[in-house]
Amino acid sequence: MSLDIAALKPAQPATLAFLARADHPMLLGSDWVPARSGAWMDAINPATGEVLGRFPAGDASDADRAVAAAREAFEGAAWRDMTPSQRGRILWRVSELIEQHIDELAELETLDQGKPLWVGRYAEIPGAAEQFRFFAGQASRVEGQTIPTSINYQPPGKQVFAYTLKQPVGVVAAIVPWNSPLVLTAMKLAPALAAGCCVVLKPAEDTSLTALRLGELLLEAGLPPGVVNIVTGRGDVVGAALAAHPGVDKISFTGSTPVGRAVLAAAGGNLKKVTLELGGKSPVIVMPDADLDAAIAGAANAIFFNTGQVCVAGSRLYVHRDVFDQVVQGVADVARSLKLGHGLDAATQIGPVVSRKQAERVHRYVQDAIAAGAKAIVGGGRLGPHGTFIEPTVLVDVKPDMACVKEEIFGPVLVATPVDSLEEALALSNDSEYGLAASVWTRDLSTAHRVAARLKSGTVWINCHLMFDASLPIGGVRQSGWGRESGQAAVDNFLELKTVCAVI
Repeated sequence: MSLDIAALKPAQPATLAFLARADHPMLLGSDWVPARSGAWMDAINPATGEVLGRFPAGDASDADRAVAAAREAFEGAAWRDMTPSQRGRILWRVSELIEQHIDELAELETLDQGKPLWVGRYAEIPGAAEQFRFFAGQASRVEGQTIPTSINYQPPGKQVFAYTLKQPVGVVAAIVPWNSPLVLTAMKLAPALAAGCCVVLKPAEDTSLTALRLGELLLEAGLPPGVVNIVTGRGDVVGAALAAHPGVDKISFTGSTPVGRAVLAAAGGNLKKVTLELGGKSPVIVMPDADLDAAIAGAANAIFFNTGQVCVAGSRLYVHRDVFDQVVQGVADVARSLKLGHGLDAATQIGPVVSRKQAERVHRYVQDAIAAGAKAIVGGGRLGPHGTFIEPTVLVDVKPDMACVKEEIFGPVLVATPVDSLEEALALSNDSEYGLAASVWTRDLSTAHRVAARLKSGTVWINCHLMFDASLPIGGVRQSGWGRESGQAAVDNFLELKTVCAVI
């Protein structure tokens, strides 16, 4: 396993027009503006450490401006009086523009986040377009219902007529992480806009460029000014200001569980609604009757896709002892075969993690695990000119109480444990504060469905992992969050239910 330094690539032509602008202001209403303080932050290519450009280092005053712009748009006629069909056409147009600019967006995501180009070009950016396309249809499906009541008292000749309305919650603060920036942004914006809300978007400070480019496309699609506003800056500054802001009616946050707790505490000031998609430590269970070739490939992809920077990454592998050595060695062989490199190199399969800070964090978990008695049968190293490449790693001889087993690492690090029975696999899988996703690999579908029912997880995959669609709800139980994204349920996150009862 090695890193070809010579393969580190410069920006490609599709991104040059955007990156030719050194400064990338944020969007407030219809205006692209710097931070009120005049401060800027650098966008860094994690593979090389080069500066790609600057974006505003916003603060609480910029959050105030963005919330005011969103409130004005929400209360105004341009968005409020637009029919569901008209809103749906705008969302559909956004999906078309994403597809038209897919090469540019994928390259920009690679340069800013580090992921291999094919991850963005063929998985995440098409997924972002599908989010807008799916929720374009949902804009016309926001429905109340009539309710037959048992109210007896009525004036003579009158009757009770009762019904419910679903109305947009108002101004939404959408706070997104750095691992899959554009698709996770789409997962928040598309349902919120379909519901009729207005949004203040706070992208991660490590990966703000594609959000700003998306803002240009939203305006080009015909979105009225102020319906989406984009404020860049540090999470503990801008994100914290939005979470506590009395003018925000709803927070939709994706990120770590500790930060999610802080968001929840800040939101208590005005009791704003909160949706949280938080951390995970997803188990992968492999039974002895599984298709082992498929299970090996699936388990490897579950942890090494996007350099392990996936909230539902299959980071805990529980394999029946009868096939443990075969499966773990198979995953290790996949790890050894993966080519590390710059994401714009077509041969690259594993890019850098998002930053030097994150690389140090991931590597520390590996070092601490080995010091505690675990063994790395493959990987474990930290490479690259900027120290941001982590070798795909498989740890064995781990104990259930080790940090590498209990805590979310968010890197290409797998912990593997043999089990002697399905019951043991279930017990270990459920022995976690998280409950975001899980997978089970077996040819016995009766076993698979019974396991799916017993796993404490928001999503269970059977003989697959990392399967997504805009129609499928995503979210966790326990400390993996509240609420669901994607699917019809996502629109309900951004709606208030109102009861109307009339004597007619």
